[in-house]
Amino acid sequence: MTEHVEHLEFQAETHQLLELMIHSVYSNKDTFLRELISNASDALDKLRLESFRDKDLQADTSDLHIELSVDREARVLTVRDNGIGMSRAEVVDLIGTLAKSGTATLRKQLLETKSDAAAEELIGQFGIGFYSTFMVADKVTLTTRKAGETTGTRWESAAGSSTYTIEELDDAPQGTAVSLHLKPADDEDHLFDYTMEWKLREIVKKYSDFIAWPIRMDVERTVTEGEGEDKTEKTRTETQTLNSQKALWTRPRGEVSDEEYKEFYKHVSHAWDDPLEIIPMKAEGTFEYQALLFLPSTAPFDLFTREHKRGVQLYVRRVFIMDNCEELMPEYLRFVKGVVDAQDLSLNVSREILQQDRQIRMIQKRLVKKVLSTVKDMQKAEDQTKYQTFWREFGRVLKEGMLSDSDNRETILGVSSFASTHSSEELTTLAQYVERMPETQQAIYYMTGESREQIENSPHIEAFKAKGLEVLILTDPVDEMWVGSVPEFAGQPLQSIAKGEVDLESEDEKKESEALREQQDKDFADLLGWLQTTLEENVKEVRLTSRLTTSPACIVGDVFDFTPLLERMYRASGQLLPDSKRILELNPAHPLVTGLRDAFAKVKDDADKPADLTETAELLYGTAVLAEGGELKDPARFARVLADRLTRSL
Repeated sequence: MTEHVEHLEFQAETHQLLELMIHSVYSNKDTFLRELISNASDALDKLRLESFRDKDLQADTSDLHIELSVDREARVLTVRDNGIGMSRAEVVDLIGTLAKSGTATLRKQLLETKSDAAAEELIGQFGIGFYSTFMVADKVTLTTRKAGETTGTRWESAAGSSTYTIEELDDAPQGTAVSLHLKPADDEDHLFDYTMEWKLREIVKKYSDFIAWPIRMDVERTVTEGEGEDKTEKTRTETQTLNSQKALWTRPRGEVSDEEYKEFYKHVSHAWDDPLEIIPMKAEGTFEYQALLFLPSTAPFDLFTREHKRGVQLYVRRVFIMDNCEELMPEYLRFVKGVVDAQDLSLNVSREILQQDRQIRMIQKRLVKKVLSTVKDMQKAEDQTKYQTFWREFGRVLKEGMLSDSDNRETILGVSSFASTHSSEELTTLAQYVERMPETQQAIYYMTGESREQIENSPHIEAFKAKGLEVLILTDPVDEMWVGSVPEFAGQPLQSIAKGEVDLESEDEKKESEALREQQDKDFADLLGWLQTTLEENVKEVRLTSRLTTSPACIVGDVFDFTPLLERMYRASGQLLPDSKRILELNPAHPLVTGLRDAFAKVKDDADKPADLTETAELLYGTAVLAEGGELKDPARFARVLADRLTRSL
């Protein structure tokens, strides 16, 4: 008996995405079975864990397993587990993943993707592997009952359909069964007949051999009984286990093939890319644990969203405890996937206990050091391909560690790479930068900004270009944050070229220009005082500078001031900041500045200065703000004053 049947429609965008997946994105159809078995394994893990936590849970845990069954005549393949199961609400939420945020982004990227391999990676990133079943099935039926509940749920949809149904079942076994009504057999390509025993064995062996739960299938075997004339052949059905159930993290690396590691990585991370690096670990002594970690080769789409789940799987003596154990991996290593199997923790451990557990903190510390040393080894390798891939995908995330992990800050800084004026194509490490520094250079120079183009065209960089001094170009939002936490590298201070006073002259140059600077200070003293009074709403000081070669002026901050970009970031996040004033620096050799000085000298004793002079001061300040990519407080007035001056010049 069934009741409460609902016929629901996929959203138009979701339906289009399903069509795209079914017909064009998969190069290897076998992977649908890997996805179903992986989901079943997760369900069994969750039931065992829940039974540890809730002794009153009404659930049968005596023989947890995964079962494959085939009806060859009807061409139906069923993957069944007796795990945690799902409630009706969970079916709608979990099986309806495509209707969640990110669908439009995924569909756009899939349409733009040129290769099947890249498309598969996108599918994995968006966590919708369940729907891969539709590339081999005309119809998919999911029947489930959550452990401890009495009512089950059936979900069903046909390939290419714009609708699906959900109905309640009065009677359903504990766990989940996914039945695939397979497409007609392809006579030309028998490799994709998923009713064949040998084909199912092959897939399980390749993709799921390491699954900790038994994967069973009933097989028919012909046996001979009797002898001579009494000899007869009979068909018997026997249940066989298809997988070895050997936990990869307990086996020496030499005994595990790269292919096995790749499939295990895809299982624990629910990803479709291959791992960039495999990191096995084993610790013995005061406390024992084994770990198998992976560095992905592709960043997930939600790496920078609040919804992104981080952490590795935690086991205790091969018993699954939890997914995404945040206490084992810090936020800045949230891309690391894998398994940690501790020997001495309680099976009833909770997240609250983990947060206070000394052993967990020590394990995390060792895991972090191992991951960072692996990145360092990639960086030092003769072939830089792996490191370059890692830095392209995860460099922005890793740099967050310079803010949050003071113990490993120097290591993170050492394995980081940055753009610089040394090369327009290749990145540089700080060690390489220091090696190239002239003996007279006293600091590692850098500038933060929104783009390389903006920084390279900034007035602040003019003198550095003229003297051939290298400047780091930092354009990631996190760069605005960490530079304030890192005072030096290898004994060399880090200095922003947009803050404080910059002294690029050698001792000999200082001696030669000392008299000139004294004369300039005298010649411009009156103008500087007047400008500071005229622009006092916007600037806290006006001074001469040697950092400019072609621009008339620039805006700089004091050493500990926020940059304009950092101020905008804070305000965008809802934080209130007081209005800050910065410093206007003038190029004493620029014709506009000398012309303004001479014009001011003629009227400096007049009580009322000409309007043209005040407008020139405003325009000088405004162009300096715009040149560094800043925002004017009153852009309409600036445009009006500029238009008036241009009109009078015609």
